[in-house]
Amino acid sequence: MHLAGIEIGGTKIQVVLGTPSGEILQKRSFAVSREAGATGIQKQIHLGLTEFRKKRGFSAIGVGFGGPIDWKTGRIFKSHHISGWDGFELTDWLVSEFKVRVKADNDANVAALAEAKLGAGKGRDPVFYMTIGSGIGGGIIQKGRIYHGHHPGEVEIGHTRIPFPNLPPAQWPILENLCSGWALDEKVRSAVKSNPHSHLAGLIQEHGPGKEARFVREACQHGDSDALRIWNDLCAHIALGLSHIIHLFHPQVLIIGGGVAQLGEPLVGDIRRNLDQMVMKAFEGTYLVTLSPLGEQVVPKGALLLVA
Repeated sequence: MHLAGIEIGGTKIQVVLGTPSGEILQKRSFAVSREAGATGIQKQIHLGLTEFRKKRGFSAIGVGFGGPIDWKTGRIFKSHHISGWDGFELTDWLVSEFKVRVKADNDANVAALAEAKLGAGKGRDPVFYMTIGSGIGGGIIQKGRIYHGHHPGEVEIGHTRIPFPNLPPAQWPILENLCSGWALDEKVRSAVKSNPHSHLAGLIQEHGPGKEARFVREACQHGDSDALRIWNDLCAHIALGLSHIIHLFHPQVLIIGGGVAQLGEPLVGDIRRNLDQMVMKAFEGTYLVTLSPLGEQVVPKGALLLVA
């Protein structure tokens, strides 16, 4: 029996048809229009699901939502990126439209489930997954189940605060505002504006605007001072967030996914080096830090597993 899976993110929507084992058979992807808001995304979801229902049908729908959501009822608390989602009864809406069973959860939790069952967490326990994309989220899988904490708690690593000199604690920035894809793009744009003749600025001018963070590593290799500062801050701040996860939950593996993870193994390597200086010696060598092998399929696969 076929299942449908949905990823609702800040930049893209994925609607898939698949199996209870997480295999994806068909996929439709849509770019998110922030101007169209939640209503525009709902139309995209409806279009994708309607196409699958006409072609092959499905018996249930799993959803990974990019933001705080009540996993028991499917009611969205808030979207930090797209307007119109606050208080939306996502599960009720999908049940009403398609008359099938629906299960929804936070996208990082859903992704963590996929990694634990099918990816870098297979055979390991506990498993921690961190997504660094338009936002930053985290999920923990323990003994094959999503850890939720006390309702409505989640593993919101993106909202941990990073100490900044000369600022009172209440004004320390959250990790998401420093290291998400959108935050990194803004840092690059600001650096290019301040130093328009740098190597980093040359790369942006050559390739055009959009997803500027992808050029940071290349500029670092040419000794660009702005790129090195952005890179070093990124790796240190992510490592600080992960160090709290290690000290509190001690996962066997920490998996990094999302768009920023496309910076690749150099990112993970520098995060590991920072972590070695932050984690207590008793934990040294007891955990693995790695990239997600499932890539952009991680949330849709997890959505299929969730509802299965």
